[in-house]
Amino acid sequence: MPQLTVEEFGTFEVPAGKRLVNALIDEAATDQLHACGGLARCTTCRVQFIGGEPTAMTLAERQTLQARGIESPGVRLSCQISCGSDMKVQLISRLQGSGRSDQGNRPADSIEPEPQW
Repeated sequence: MPQLTVEEFGTFEVPAGKRLVNALIDEAATDQLHACGGLARCTTCRVQFIGGEPTAMTLAERQTLQARGIESPGVRLSCQISCGSDMKVQLISRLQGSGRSDQGNRPADSIEPEPQW
């Protein structure tokens, strides 16, 4: 099982193939935002990779990051990443201090929209 390390939260075993956004909620029990429900539209699920950043990126992720002007190295959308190897991330957008009433609708188990690599 891949290991997911989340700064300030710890290290967790994650089922291979699980969406990173759901692993942050389920295994790591973080308050990571995902306002659009994991559809690569809002960028609230952004994380900063410290280690183990996947090289593959969905077209939806690339287009959304470019449209929002987010070009920082290692900043990725957790809703567009499957856990396939060990990763270390720092949360960028959390419910705490956001003024939102909840994290967002639960993302589906599979990456949406249908990934184009």
